Amino acid sequence: MKGSDVDVDRVSKSFGGVRVLDGVSLQVPAGQVCAIIGPSGSGKSTLLRCINHLERPDGGMIHIGGDLIGYHMRAGRMHEMSEREVARQRARIGMVFQSFNLFPHLTVLDNLLEAPRQILGRSRRDAEERARALLAQVGLAGRAGEWPQNLSGGQQQRVAIARALAMDPEVMLFDEPTSALDPELVGEVLQVMKGLARTGMTMIVVTHEIGFAREVADQLVFMEEGRIVEAGDAREVIASPREARTAEFLASVI
Repeated sequence: MKGSDVDVDRVSKSFGGVRVLDGVSLQVPAGQVCAIIGPSGSGKSTLLRCINHLERPDGGMIHIGGDLIGYHMRAGRMHEMSEREVARQRARIGMVFQSFNLFPHLTVLDNLLEAPRQILGRSRRDAEERARALLAQVGLAGRAGEWPQNLSGGQQQRVAIARALAMDPEVMLFDEPTSALDPELVGEVLQVMKGLARTGMTMIVVTHEIGFAREVADQLVFMEEGRIVEAGDAREVIASPREARTAEFLASVI
């Protein structure tokens, strides 16, 4: 896999007069892993949703692989894309949520086939070959015919990761992918994510798993009140944070 770079430039977002993102800028080079940490309500999930245009930023710009996300630039002005154009861009950006969001009426295999066939127009044969390879990659080769409700939470989240990868994205976004799991199931999902990082996929991961961030992330970002308080090399920030608020937060979660 080959990831693309992500450039977030002064992005702002408000809901009901409350500023959730306040001029956030972030650069993630292609193939790197960026872990985002911070207290609840700090804007982490909203930032991910702006990156794939599930939320429309009030200000600022986001580029992936050099392409402006959600807008056309004409004569120096931004014009919002049609929903079809946005959907085409969004296909390049995989996203895994806290809840697994699998289709309960489809088998594991069919969950992976739906989007590649409907959105990318792939044949059943090609989509199924890719889907079975991805299920093997996440350790679920023998569960293709299962219904999602018959799987553990960790297995369902691994299916959700495989489903996102079935679209051959350039960037993967993870919004606290282990927070809904029982503690004994967290490791199996993190192991899949570690393997994915080794393939060269660009990953932005909102997480409370500091051990994962230390081991896998190239960059660590600490957010609070819609701003980036500190960012830098993951191991350096965890070992010796420069900002007192970062140190205080890390002490509370490690």
